[in-house]
Amino acid sequence: MNINLNKAHFPVTVLGPGRRIGIWLQGCRIGCNGCLSRDTWDATVNQTLPVARLLDWCERVSIQNAGLPDAAPPDGITISGGEPFDQPDALAALLDGLHAWRNRLKSDLDILCYSGYPYTRLQSQHGSILGRLDAVIPEPFIDSSPTRQLWRGSDNQTLQLLTERARTKYAPYVNATGSAQPGKQIQAMLDGEKVWYIGIPQRGDMSTLEQRCKELGVHFHHPSWRP
Repeated sequence: MNINLNKAHFPVTVLGPGRRIGIWLQGCRIGCNGCLSRDTWDATVNQTLPVARLLDWCERVSIQNAGLPDAAPPDGITISGGEPFDQPDALAALLDGLHAWRNRLKSDLDILCYSGYPYTRLQSQHGSILGRLDAVIPEPFIDSSPTRQLWRGSDNQTLQLLTERARTKYAPYVNATGSAQPGKQIQAMLDGEKVWYIGIPQRGDMSTLEQRCKELGVHFHHPSWRP
């Protein structure tokens, strides 16, 4: 089974609790207005690889990290995109492999997945996949409906806790707002000549970042958050 992958990274600290493995799938049929990840939309950008190879990478970075001073194994895995549920068979195979790995590790790491589809649609069409997840953040991104909720891009998006593991680990974050809500953050990564960002910023943050970089002599070419 092959999966169309945009990128994978460890550690991710801004898309779920703790230090996480982040997996972004390539291809999205939804195309929400204002999406910051337009580079993940085109499914013909073929970066397919066997699911087994991606699983091997997850295990390898976990083992490599375990050998570092003060390092710890991943606290969880976050799957985003693109639209993961546009590759349902590959997504199911990936989740089966992650479950097998988690069982071997005897680990409590959780699996969180993003989707731009309504939760009711996921329940009716992909119930078996939901059964493999600990948590899901569904619903399309609405640019005109900002939110202060952690890990969510617009106010309509919800954090659905599907297992007891998730209900325990995510309980402090479900409806926290105001002073109880941790501030949103992004991670910046350098990959050759490209800079890419992880996280869900507030409205206007990317334009501010671009302007600050320009003042320092760093110019962005073809940023993915602009059409």
